[in-house]
Amino acid sequence: MAKKPTTRFVCQSCGAHYPKWAGRCEACGEWNSLVEESVEPTALKSGKIRSGRLQTVRLDGEAKPPPRINTSIDELDRVLGGGLVPASVVLVGGDPGIGKSTLMLQTTCALARSGHRILYVSGEESVDQIRLRAQRLGLADEKKTLDSLDLAASINVSDIVGSLEESRAHTVVVIDSIQTMWLESVESSPGSVAQVRASAFELIRLAKTLGFALILIGHVTKEGSLAGPRVLEHMVDAVMYFEGDRGHQFRILRAAKNRFGATDEIGVFAMTDAGLTEVPNPSALFLAERRGNIAGSAVFAGLEGTRPVLLEVQALLSPKAGDGAPRRAVVGWETSRLNMLLAVLDARCGLKLANMDVHLNVAGGLRIGEPAADLAIAAALVSAATGKPTSSTAAYFGEVGLSGEIRLVSQADQRLKEVAKLGFGEAVLPRRVSAGSARVKPPAGLKLVEIGHLTDLVGMFAGESTED
Repeated sequence: MAKKPTTRFVCQSCGAHYPKWAGRCEACGEWNSLVEESVEPTALKSGKIRSGRLQTVRLDGEAKPPPRINTSIDELDRVLGGGLVPASVVLVGGDPGIGKSTLMLQTTCALARSGHRILYVSGEESVDQIRLRAQRLGLADEKKTLDSLDLAASINVSDIVGSLEESRAHTVVVIDSIQTMWLESVESSPGSVAQVRASAFELIRLAKTLGFALILIGHVTKEGSLAGPRVLEHMVDAVMYFEGDRGHQFRILRAAKNRFGATDEIGVFAMTDAGLTEVPNPSALFLAERRGNIAGSAVFAGLEGTRPVLLEVQALLSPKAGDGAPRRAVVGWETSRLNMLLAVLDARCGLKLANMDVHLNVAGGLRIGEPAADLAIAAALVSAATGKPTSSTAAYFGEVGLSGEIRLVSQADQRLKEVAKLGFGEAVLPRRVSAGSARVKPPAGLKLVEIGHLTDLVGMFAGESTED
């Protein structure tokens, strides 16, 4: 009988495994990413199966909302759904140098000032480096913070687990980062798929057993996804991405998964000399440098999670250079959706933009993912094509269909309240198409301009009236 192999080759990008080495991973397409790792015998293969019985309960039993640990950072609590949940696991990812460690250090210091016992374990920096950062940010000035916050520099998961089991006093534990952790029983280097999976499993198991909240900081790949196996995202309770351009002051904390709160919720921060500061009113900050008398600019009334946000979208058109295909440069939106919108403007409105280079930018560094931005981007494109600026007091939102119709979007009332709050006097939105559609109630002093087709939008820039 042939002996079963004790090693296999695992892709370090996606986690796929193969019986023999290959130059290219068939699952993700990465080259030279297969590394040989040992195969750990499972309980089923070794015959060590402990029999037992499941404990079942009824679905209609009483259930209470989980308690929360307030971090004293409102933007972080918003993304978490109200604060950290004991025995939960949060995975925070982001580009190198974006501010993940700074955010977690500020969070742990705020929790320590509230009386919680915190453990911050760094596998990338020494304790002295963490102290210097805390002093530079003014976080080590209070005696209470120093007494409740424990620092450690280690990559050995066994040492971390042993210390936590012995003390059993910590409320929150931060691991910076999970890719640096190392488990002796796994025969591979730190950062490999096997090490990341095994180290995370041990730490998550301990968090569920002892009841402390665990925060794992993770690296991201060049595509922007969390490095390591995808199973890591399934093991945790919440996944948050820290986004932004290092050359830009804004930072966006976005929830991609949350078992205890809403997904697609965002928190907005600004990177300053004193660290990350909260931005309670991001709409005002995103529009602070806007000039309303420039053609090709429009204000979009968007929605990020439960928060309405006003953003400026900018479009620039220029004649195509050379004999090649026209250029489509997009920052903060989907290129495929821009191409669809340009085709609709051409086919349904007679706006010939096929031979123009189109540059589209969402000011402020935020990425838009909802279809409600179609109308605002169409307004910016029409404004750039006609050379007539949009109204400096108007905001736009609505989805555009392939026939050019403007479709209704969700949460219109919240968007209009934010528009009125920021001092805008006019909102351009989809027309109510039937008697059964919910009627939008505008705030006092806000004028609604309802349009049903893109030709109505083009007519606004041509001087034609769109009112019924």
